[in-house]
Amino acid sequence: MPHLFVFGYGYSAQAIGRELAADTRTSWTITGTRTHEERLTELVSLGVGGLRFDDQGLGPRAFAQLRTATHLLVSVPPDEEGDPVLRHAREALLTCSDLSWVGYLSSSGVYGDHGGAWVDELTPPRPTVARAERRVAAEGAWRALCTELDVPLQIFRLTGIYGPGRSVVDRLRAGTARRIFEPGHVFNRVHVDDIAGVVTAGLHHLDRTGVFNVADDLPSPGEDPLLFAADEMGLPPPPRVSLSQSGLSPRGRSFYEQSRRIRNERAKKELGWRLRYPTYREGITALLSEDD
Repeated sequence: MPHLFVFGYGYSAQAIGRELAADTRTSWTITGTRTHEERLTELVSLGVGGLRFDDQGLGPRAFAQLRTATHLLVSVPPDEEGDPVLRHAREALLTCSDLSWVGYLSSSGVYGDHGGAWVDELTPPRPTVARAERRVAAEGAWRALCTELDVPLQIFRLTGIYGPGRSVVDRLRAGTARRIFEPGHVFNRVHVDDIAGVVTAGLHHLDRTGVFNVADDLPSPGEDPLLFAADEMGLPPPPRVSLSQSGLSPRGRSFYEQSRRIRNERAKKELGWRLRYPTYREGITALLSEDD
């Protein structure tokens, strides 16, 4: 039975776990890590073996579970010191003799600003903020390790993630939605269930390696989904404010200072990935229908 070990069993990883549980082609054993002991019990209810992984690294039980992994998914972002998984578990990974696949959840932020132009997997990364620079370095470190292990690596560069509990629908209901407008700014989004879909597709195409962009088919300004959701919900949209009026933190401002359109054809062609929610319209409509 294949065993998927997930470093960082958070929002996206939970969707991936649900997808694999529903995948009749393969029966999976899943082990996931979290940093807080009190959150590990939640994984049991999800049918996942829960282990703690933090700045202290792997304990004996986690190390033993990792050594039995046949597949590894990394959903932990790099910090200022680099990739935490490689920092604490690299030597353990070198002992994983049954490992046949590594997936790394990265970010489309590595592309930097392209003034709204289209980018694809052949576009060289040119990060403009420190967290994106760390992503590029982490991708390179995982390539090096997987070459040493002779294990296929798939890097998934995710765009703006939304889904149940994390969408403009939730922010409108809570009264926290902000309609920030920056001329010329566009970006892609992706529903969390489509992230699960592409990773599952990757697991069934181990011969396809390298980078895959994970994005919807409709890059657009940030206010467009908000206006659509407000109209569907019968709510007035928040007033438009400029970036200079927004009071955002430097990190928040940096998001609006980068504009690009992400192509997703490689994942569709090589992995057979099909978007359930090709645009924010289908995604928001599905989120609203879940409440009916």
